Amino acid sequence: MTIRPADASRPPVVDRATFQAELDRLQVREKAHTREGDAIAAARRRLPMVEVDASTPLVGANGAVSLVDVFEGRTLLVAYYHMWHPGRPAAEQCEGCTFNSSNVTELNYLHSRDVSYAVFCEGPYEEASRYREFMGYPAPWYSVPPESVAKLVPHFGILAAYLRDGDRVFETWWTTARGDEAMDPSYALLDRTVYGRQEAWEDSPEGWPQGWPAGGGQFRVNGKGRPIAQVSRIEEGRDDDLGPLPEGWTACPCELHHDQEDLRSSS
Repeated sequence: MTIRPADASRPPVVDRATFQAELDRLQVREKAHTREGDAIAAARRRLPMVEVDASTPLVGANGAVSLVDVFEGRTLLVAYYHMWHPGRPAAEQCEGCTFNSSNVTELNYLHSRDVSYAVFCEGPYEEASRYREFMGYPAPWYSVPPESVAKLVPHFGILAAYLRDGDRVFETWWTTARGDEAMDPSYALLDRTVYGRQEAWEDSPEGWPQGWPAGGGQFRVNGKGRPIAQVSRIEEGRDDDLGPLPEGWTACPCELHHDQEDLRSSS
């Protein structure tokens, strides 16, 4: 039986001093976790880098562009590689990528540090741009033609960072699976609540709500409907029609959900 938060068990009730003592003990671990994150970030800044083809073709709002153009004159670039199901309706597009992209809504802080941000979609630009408009994403979107994919990433669902040196481009870091959670303050906030993410894999006390599955269902209405982030857009009356599949593209025969790595072990 799925336990809802309203029906779930509760933590024990204690006096303020006991609560504060337990919180103080936990915050020692939290601060150590923060410092370890700082140390990992410092190591990340010391990684070597690998050159990638700056002329790799992409498709943007104004047509064909090269990878170096996506920097928009800035020195650094963070790119999220959005999975796509060509020819499928908006409700069947990647739920995890929709979740990740929906959490990135403010770019000015990145720009102030000479960093551009962009979404690289593996589907046709015509569909992807309609999806971006339907969702109201502020970030620039680009389509990665099939011939460009191998020049950039092993697969989609990846968060990557690049550095530009004149007309040359270098890849400095990338991650996937749970590494993409760096994009997701929604998860960080849920982790601070007593019931957490309410997902089936979490280590929670007996009686805690854990009605959300893994494997993509955690990002869909009732675990199997349209991506959760789309609901408010539909309620606002936005049009989610992605139009016909552009010529030269083949409709994706894929299932509704992407195969995803085990969330308990992926990093």
